[in-house]
Amino acid sequence: MSEQAATAAEPAPREGAGFAMSDRGWFIGAGMSLTWIIPSLFTVWRQPTMLDIVPTLLMFVFGGAFIVTVPVMRRLPPGAARVGPAAVLFGLSLTLIPWLGADVRWLWTFVGVALAVSRMSRAILWIALLVLACLTFAVGVWDDTDVGTSALNAAVILSVSVMMATLTSNISTLARLRAAQNQVADLAAERERSRVARDVHDILGHSLTVITVKAELAGRLLDAGSPAARDEIAQIEQLARGALADVRTTVHGYRGVSISGELAAARAALESAGVSADLPGTTEQVPADRRELAGWVVREAVTNVIRHSGAGVCRVRLDGRSIEVADDGRGPSSAASTGSGLTGLRERVETAGARLLIGRSDLGGFNVKVTW
Repeated sequence: MSEQAATAAEPAPREGAGFAMSDRGWFIGAGMSLTWIIPSLFTVWRQPTMLDIVPTLLMFVFGGAFIVTVPVMRRLPPGAARVGPAAVLFGLSLTLIPWLGADVRWLWTFVGVALAVSRMSRAILWIALLVLACLTFAVGVWDDTDVGTSALNAAVILSVSVMMATLTSNISTLARLRAAQNQVADLAAERERSRVARDVHDILGHSLTVITVKAELAGRLLDAGSPAARDEIAQIEQLARGALADVRTTVHGYRGVSISGELAAARAALESAGVSADLPGTTEQVPADRRELAGWVVREAVTNVIRHSGAGVCRVRLDGRSIEVADDGRGPSSAASTGSGLTGLRERVETAGARLLIGRSDLGGFNVKVTW
C-alpha cells in the first residue's frame, strides 16, 4: 500500500466541504494500490463467462468503494460506525465468490487496510485483523491451497494492515504535535504581548506622570516669570526622550531596570511633585538577582504615590529579603488596589517567585511591600 494513503490520519475537513484538499493524498495512494486488483481481474476474465460484464463491474465498484473509504470514514462520528466502510468492502468482496471462488480472499487485503485506517480502539482493531487473517488462512486451506501459500496470504493481509495502522497512528500523532506546537506558539505570543503591554504601561505611566507634574510646575514658574521654568522645560524634554527610548527598547526586549537608577529617578520625581523623599542611601543589600524586580517596585509604587496618594512623604526601605514603599497619603482603596499598574506589578512579582503585600502603612497612607 502507498504511504500516501496514511494521510487518512489528518484532521477531518469541515462538514459540507465535500472531498477536501487533504483527501487527495489518500486518493492517489489508494488508486495506486488498486493495481493489486489486476490479478483478480485476470482470474475473472479467464472464466467461461469472461464476456459477462457483471463481475467486471463488481470489481470496479469494489475499487471505487475502497477509494472513498477514508473520506467517508472522516465524516462519520467516532466509534463503531467507522467500521461500516470496511464491512461494506467485505460484503462487496463476497459478491465476487461466483467468479473468484476462494481467491476472493486476496481482496481482503483492502478490507484490512480499511480497518487499519478506521482509527478504532487498538484492542478491537487487533481482534478484527486477527479474525480476518484467520479467516483468510481457513478459506485457503478449505480450498486445498497448500498451507504455506495460505499462511503467506494471511501474513500479507496482517502485515500490510498493521503497517497502515502504525503509519496512520504516527501521522495522527504528528498532527496532534503540530497542533500542540501551534498552541504553544500562540500562548508564547500572547504572553509576549502581555509582557510588552505591561512594560509599556509601567514605563509610560511613570514617565508621563513625572512629565505632567513638571509641566504643571513649569507653567506656574512661567506665570511667575521665574527663570527656573526653562530648566523644568528642559527636564521635561529629557524625560520625554528617555520614555521614548525606553518604549523602543522594551518592544525589542532589551531594556533592563536597576534599583539604583529607579531610586535616583524617584527622588527627582518626588521632589518635582513636592513630596519629601526618604530613600535609602545604598542598594548593596539587595541580591543581584532581585535588583531588577526591586527597581520595578520602586517605579510603580512611586508613580502611584505621585499620581493618587496626595502624600507629603514617601519612604522606601530595602533589605536582603524585601523592599517596602510607604507614604502618608490617603491610604489604600479598592480602586487603587486593583489598578492596572499594581496588577502588572503583581504579575511581575509572582513570575519572579516573590510575594506582593498591599495595605496601610505606619505613616497612615499606602504601603507596598514585596518579599522574596
